Amino acid sequence: MAADRKRTLQDHKRIRKTLLAIADINEMTSEEFIDVFGNVVEQSSFFAAAVWHHRPFQDVHHIHQVVCEFLTNLPCHGKQGLLRSFQDLSDSVGLSSESKGERRAAGIDSLSHDETEKIQERNEMYRDKFNFPFVICARKNKKEAILEGLEIRLRNSFDEELTNGVEEVKQIALFRLLDIVEN
Repeated sequence: MAADRKRTLQDHKRIRKTLLAIADINEMTSEEFIDVFGNVVEQSSFFAAAVWHHRPFQDVHHIHQVVCEFLTNLPCHGKQGLLRSFQDLSDSVGLSSESKGERRAAGIDSLSHDETEKIQERNEMYRDKFNFPFVICARKNKKEAILEGLEIRLRNSFDEELTNGVEEVKQIALFRLLDIVEN
């Protein structure tokens, strides 16, 4: 059984198209779990270490529920740190493969010169105001909606944007979990 799970994990890592069964996930060591789920929340494998302790999971939505509870229960400075782990929308250097795909699907990787300038300017304004980057679930939005959302959310208070940012991270996490776990 352990050999089969190891082979499944190797296949998943190699081609990223093999969805993992919940039974295999529940048998993972903490190291395996962190390796597979460590980027469900952008570059924040610490969350995977905490979530692993909630096994056994019933299904992908149970994992997502635990992730959401973890994120909701972070103190204010933890939520800010989480949001700071995301890059500005116009910054493509050092992006995870997940982020690259999400941005490509939303059209962020094919902005016109004017759109690029606008998003860079708005991102800078947003970061200056809130001290963390604008986070939005790119899979649920196209570039026009993202640019509009950035403009609208610049008007919000710090507390509103802290909440909005964490809620967007929860949506991003669900899509990334659905890319990993059988539903």
